[in-house]
Amino acid sequence: MSFTEQRFDVNLSILFTELPLLERPAAAAAAGFDAVELWWPWIETPTPPQAELDALKKALTDAGTRLVGLNFYAGELPGPDRGALSVPGEESERFRANIDVAADFAQSVGCTALNALYGNRLPGADPAAQDALALENLVLAARAADRIGAILLIEALNAPESPRYPLVSAPAAIEVVDKVNEATGLGNAKFLLDLYHLSMNGEDLPAVIDAYAAKTGHVQIADNPGRGAPGTGDLPLADLLARLAKAGYTGHVGLEYKPGERPSAEAFGWLN
Repeated sequence: MSFTEQRFDVNLSILFTELPLLERPAAAAAAGFDAVELWWPWIETPTPPQAELDALKKALTDAGTRLVGLNFYAGELPGPDRGALSVPGEESERFRANIDVAADFAQSVGCTALNALYGNRLPGADPAAQDALALENLVLAARAADRIGAILLIEALNAPESPRYPLVSAPAAIEVVDKVNEATGLGNAKFLLDLYHLSMNGEDLPAVIDAYAAKTGHVQIADNPGRGAPGTGDLPLADLLARLAKAGYTGHVGLEYKPGERPSAEAFGWLN
């Protein structure tokens, strides 16, 4: 397996989680990475104290790691939630309260990609009403991202692991990307192409790459089955990333896989 000319970043919300959050950037740097990404680290609040934001910024800066991707508040993740922006009531309000907090933090550390997880369908809720709420909130998020020179990412997850999440195919996520761009006129909504999730949905990955590389703002990988490191499953990840590069994708590739039983620092042997 050969991975050439790729810019990898480490997702610190799934790797190095045996360490406290503020120690993870340095651990990633010690493993050879200068770029990292994060789910929203403060699961319990969309508006953490400024001191906690400053501490994370300092940890990133001291480690020499750049944050290249950050999720907006997404509820309990990891956990049962898959975002908040389409969830009526308190969760949607929490998402809105988080928009400028996340954007301002991203700007402070040079992060130019913000991921907005759509949220689960709710029993008894009108799907059309949830979609209308989602578009309202995504427009707000896109404008906040544009304010700091960033892109807004829309992600498809997989149906087996996220059965109540409505965006479980590349076309479904692309449809939302297009609607947001049409509503804002900004053109900064992009597709987060996660090869693991799309493979779990049984999609034709080369065809997805060929169709949507131009609308892709970020890429994430894990092998399948198992969501482990490349080489632990059956996905031809090196070939797929080469195809993405040939299609014009030049951004980072996020390593969003489970390290298994080993310490995270030992989960990168496939790169050698």
